[in-house]
Amino acid sequence: MARLRDPAGGCPWDREQTFETIAPYAIEEAYEVLDTIQRQDWRAFPDELGDLLLQVVYQARMAQERGLFDFATVARMVTEKMIRRHPHVTFGPDVLQGARPADAANPTAQTGPDAPTAPAQAMPGQWEKIKERERQKSAALGPDGTAAAPPGALAGVPPSLPALLRASKLASRAARVGFDWPDVAGVMEKVREEIDEFAVEMQSGDHPRMRDEMGDILFSVASLARRLNLDPEACLRQACDKFTRRFEGVEGHLAAQGLSMSEQSVETLDALWRKVKKAEAAAGK
Repeated sequence: MARLRDPAGGCPWDREQTFETIAPYAIEEAYEVLDTIQRQDWRAFPDELGDLLLQVVYQARMAQERGLFDFATVARMVTEKMIRRHPHVTFGPDVLQGARPADAANPTAQTGPDAPTAPAQAMPGQWEKIKERERQKSAALGPDGTAAAPPGALAGVPPSLPALLRASKLASRAARVGFDWPDVAGVMEKVREEIDEFAVEMQSGDHPRMRDEMGDILFSVASLARRLNLDPEACLRQACDKFTRRFEGVEGHLAAQGLSMSEQSVETLDALWRKVKKAEAAAGK
């Protein structure tokens, strides 16, 4: 990467890139990794992981050029984080050697009386509690070094997250401080309420209000998914895959008869859709 960014003999395109211009590629590569896993394409998997790793290397190199940090700093910091967030695990000298004193000073703290039998399902909750303490500690001082106001419950949820994922995280954070319905029925009722409100705005034809109410519907659905321990992003991806599969099935039926989809009636297309859906159900899809 240093060679690619070399002002004298590097690549013109790579030299022109900035933190901002490269950032979208990290999201794209992460989704390509996810796609490879879902397709279980293990031959392509290491290649896609390499593409994702390149994004980290790229950003770290640009940071190094500015004197901010380097790739070794990134690796060290994530190692320290893993040590902090796994107090139930004992790390040996080979791991602790490279950690800062704050992380390595008390190896016995890595184990506790309950650590050997701690259930796996308890680990995410422990992780989040430690993460929250870290957030509060990092927010204790403002940019000028003076004491800052305590961070709010929603602090640290990046606005750049995919919207459904962000909605789920925001709702989860709010629920931690009691801002949540006592049961799933309350969330379901909220979804219905938002749909009714959208219907009113739809009748008025007010597009800004329709956009606002549609957002409320999607947010409430993401909240419902969270309460049911469902990943809204994964649910929507599955729905997209299902729609693609069935749509292509309809196209295939028509192509076999030499017909075009655009020339068919809605009734014909609906009948074919139901036929494809029935065939999938019979095949266990």
